[in-house]
Amino acid sequence: MKCITNAKLILNDTIIEGKDILFNEQIIEISDSIDHDKIEVIDAKGSYVSAGFIDLHIHGSGGSDVMDATYESLENISQTILQTGTTSFLATTMTMSPLKIDNALQNIQNSISRVNGAHILGIHLEGPFINASKHGAQDKKYIQPPNISLIEKYINEIKMITLAPEIEGNEAFVKQLSKNYPHIILSIGHSEASYKETKKSFEWGVSHATHLFNAMSPYHHRKPGIVGAVFDSDVTCDIIADLVHTHASVLDLVYRMKKEKLVLITDAMRAGCMKCGSYDLGGQKVLVSEGKAILEDGTLAGSVLKMNEALKNMLQHTSISLVEVMNSVTKIPAQKLGVKKGELKVGYDADIVIFDEDFSIISTIVSGKRRYECSDF
Repeated sequence: MKCITNAKLILNDTIIEGKDILFNEQIIEISDSIDHDKIEVIDAKGSYVSAGFIDLHIHGSGGSDVMDATYESLENISQTILQTGTTSFLATTMTMSPLKIDNALQNIQNSISRVNGAHILGIHLEGPFINASKHGAQDKKYIQPPNISLIEKYINEIKMITLAPEIEGNEAFVKQLSKNYPHIILSIGHSEASYKETKKSFEWGVSHATHLFNAMSPYHHRKPGIVGAVFDSDVTCDIIADLVHTHASVLDLVYRMKKEKLVLITDAMRAGCMKCGSYDLGGQKVLVSEGKAILEDGTLAGSVLKMNEALKNMLQHTSISLVEVMNSVTKIPAQKLGVKKGELKVGYDADIVIFDEDFSIISTIVSGKRRYECSDF
């Protein structure tokens, strides 16, 4: 067993000092009277301690991509993002050929319990059931109508699907999945749905919105579209808080509108945690410079955002509190996925992050084991 002491615990929607956390693979006790004899004691030295960060949307990092369809790539991603405080994630696919998608899904299915870094909680299928007019960095030549046969072999591992509900066939597809596979989060994205179409899709079973504002029709006072419908409902949404995909003022607007329904994601591609240079995403060349990843035609191509940087950006540029911003990468995504993570609670998984006031990651603990530790700590 292990114990973390001398910490600022982000616990029960507040910050508490003077208590220790006792854990093995799960959290056993949170108390001010834990006996330190015969257990490993981790001195947080006054730093913050929270539940591990959860990324619902990440394509890659450390030079690897989910679409590489190899165990080695998934292992590298899971190890690399530990330095950002991420302890679990949804391996996110791209709109590519049916064969490449199937290879990636099969690889995730075979590797999901084998990686040794951050947990893979499942699959996020981004496309190919999207609108070609809002394909963004997705290769539009591989966009296809909804097709249950593409995913049925991996239905248990798929936890999230981003789709365009206005495309013919997606109404029946959404209703079928919502009825038969309630564990799958159905998310509107890469879509040009109107306000009315979006609201109707929420009735069918869509309950989330992918990277709000990006790859969707812009908000307009006479045509509020997807953004307006999300603001006017209780669905959750996620946003890329890198100050590239969204302006700082927009981050604050979304926070004030959505509060406890807001999730932060990275949408990181293989250049995450890497140097600037030339990379690829979904078979397309991507140029990375000054924190921005773009295709050769100038289209934004995912991001190189780190989760701890997203938290820092939100705290610096919005009115959000520290506890609220932490919930957006812990408690809220965990509840959305229905997993016992995201909170420092007895019986919950011991996925824990120690970080300083600048959101620099000091130590990352996954299932009770220290998987990353800053050399200066």
